Amino acid sequence: MTKNLIIVESPAKIKTIQKFLGKEYKLEASLGHIRDLPSNELGVKEDQGFTPTYVIIPGKEKVVTKLKKAAKNSEKVYLAPDPDREGEAIAWHIAELIKDSKAAIHRIQFNEITRRAVLEALEHPRDLDENLFHSQQARRILDRIVGYKISPLLWQKVQRGLSAGRVQSVALRLLVEREKERFNFTPEEYWVFKALLQAGKESLVAELTKINNKKAKINNAQEAKELEKYLKDQSFILEKIEQKEQKRNPKPPFITSTLQQEANIRFNFSASRTMSLAQRLYEGMELGDRGSTALITYMRTDSVRIAPEAQKAARTWIKENLGSEYCPQKARIYKAKSSAQDAHEAIRPVDPTLTPEMVKAYLPADHFKLYKLIWERFIASQMTAATILATTFYIKAGKTLWQVKGEQIAFPGFLKIYSPQKVKETFLPALKEKTTLALEDLKIEQKFTQPPARYTEATLVKKMEELGIGRPSTYATIISTLLQRKYALLQEKQLVPTELGLSVCELLIKHFPKLLEVTFTAKMEEELDKIALGEKKWQEVLQEFAREFYPTLETASREMKSLKKGETTDLTCPECGAKLLIRFGRNGSFLACSNYPACKYTTNFTRNADGEIVIEEPEPAEVKVLGKCPQCGSDIVEKRSRAGARFIACSNYPKCKYTASFSTKVPCPQKGCSGELVERSSHRGKIFYSCSNYPECKYAVWNYPVAKECPKCSSKILVQKESKARGKYLACPEKGCRYWEQVEEE
Repeated sequence: MTKNLIIVESPAKIKTIQKFLGKEYKLEASLGHIRDLPSNELGVKEDQGFTPTYVIIPGKEKVVTKLKKAAKNSEKVYLAPDPDREGEAIAWHIAELIKDSKAAIHRIQFNEITRRAVLEALEHPRDLDENLFHSQQARRILDRIVGYKISPLLWQKVQRGLSAGRVQSVALRLLVEREKERFNFTPEEYWVFKALLQAGKESLVAELTKINNKKAKINNAQEAKELEKYLKDQSFILEKIEQKEQKRNPKPPFITSTLQQEANIRFNFSASRTMSLAQRLYEGMELGDRGSTALITYMRTDSVRIAPEAQKAARTWIKENLGSEYCPQKARIYKAKSSAQDAHEAIRPVDPTLTPEMVKAYLPADHFKLYKLIWERFIASQMTAATILATTFYIKAGKTLWQVKGEQIAFPGFLKIYSPQKVKETFLPALKEKTTLALEDLKIEQKFTQPPARYTEATLVKKMEELGIGRPSTYATIISTLLQRKYALLQEKQLVPTELGLSVCELLIKHFPKLLEVTFTAKMEEELDKIALGEKKWQEVLQEFAREFYPTLETASREMKSLKKGETTDLTCPECGAKLLIRFGRNGSFLACSNYPACKYTTNFTRNADGEIVIEEPEPAEVKVLGKCPQCGSDIVEKRSRAGARFIACSNYPKCKYTASFSTKVPCPQKGCSGELVERSSHRGKIFYSCSNYPECKYAVWNYPVAKECPKCSSKILVQKESKARGKYLACPEKGCRYWEQVEEE
């Protein structure tokens, strides 16, 4: 009989933890959740106190059998899923399934996967936290009720496959309202004046700031011309030189939201990509002789708190490597927001002495970027402030005042390690007050005020955090859902609501006004927090919600207008003169004639800056000419089959029916075969690559091949793949060979 069993979520953690423990401990992984509400029904008994019906997640039966067997052969079971509400729910469900094993069941949790943290957790096990589980259960049931009650209504009224969510729909509202702000925005004209001034051999560019001691405001070309004429007769005199020493303090270490924001700004990582990379860094990465090593602490947190031992290690590293002048006399302590749960530490390196340079050779490119970012931010958070010497020249010319600003780093402090934006030093010439400056040139530029910027993933996460919508563990999922449901598109890093998103949001706001209120969603998060603290019963919160939700749902079912046949516009059909409708298809929205099926006119459209619908003129498809047809001499072009596979065809079709397979130019790796791998599609529409000598040679792979030998086995090719954890990479297609290598993204 095994003395102790530890159950974690991920197999990657097993490798990391096994190093710290002896043979008396056995480790198993649950591979995330093992039970959930059924996918094909509501799974909640609404008339029986919202009692949930849990089932084993399809595909997890073998995992459950394995865990039950391991628990039966153990005296003690330690449940060690992640240290959050989701992890508590996983632990609770595992405990329910193994309770007949007669083993003593304990809950342990650790914020970092280190020997000290794991052994300390085993020395201080606790019981399962019922309140924390009920908080997660209430959230799950709330989301299930909203999703399973409103989503079918959207299927009925708009389009199949749509979804509504308690938090997701409010996030969509933020995108839509920002888009409406942009549509309603009226640009205002203004003019900018810059003067190129000369003092002997020195020159500088000054910007107009005030006219008659008021903020400079030039609204039109006439005013600009009058001011230009006036300035040419004025003397420019350096009235005042102001020098100030400014202290810039470092920012606290990352929390979930700030990590997602910074990774998006710096590396263009999506929120889900950032969390996927961080999860692997938390669970452990192979570091040569060190073996599987956890690199960061738990990454779902809203706290900026730091463990004293981590502070001490960081301060020691700073003194030894940068000098004592970079380490403040007292350790920096940061305060979390009043709304923070403060359950875990901030995100930091497990071992501050393990610098990015020391692990670079072992980590894939994106993992390295994120670890470096986390490490630098944490070390910088414990360093001294930067001292910036700011110099301002105030220049007077008649009734106008001009400014020139310069900035030098007197002492870099934390900027030596980490800077959110690089400080660009601007040096001003050594001039004295009352110096007269010669006007060399006057640059005048017409500008217009800009509409508020659309949300990026970074700014949407920031806004959700400010408003109290969602929690650290949900930000990435919310954004992913909006994109998957095609409620929004990602264009040049901006989240742009689609026509479908605009229409769905409008229907939900009209018929579920309270549910779509930002304040209501934030208040619900507070209610869930109260459940976690034991201040409220979970059934009470659900009953309060249901009292208003169900009557609203009933009214919406009767009164919500259907958009299945389309949404009316003011545009007319160019073929028959009938009104055009906005319709929604699998590939997005389009305009269609209301006189269908008599008139089958359709076209794509966009909206201009004022939100008006504009018919989009189709661009002529680019034709790729690959040579001459061997049968008729016409051009050979690249085409795609209905399933999406590329092939070669004569441009003179249907007169000439010449076709050929699209070759990857990669030789077939089968020994003795002279064929090439060509692109084909299966009867299910999936693209694959097989030998051109088929059926004589039946070699095939599912991913695009590259003519590169595997250094571990005899394979003559590698294939291109992509995953959330690794990004783009090349892998060996041979069974049993796990070789892969990173592809550096441009």
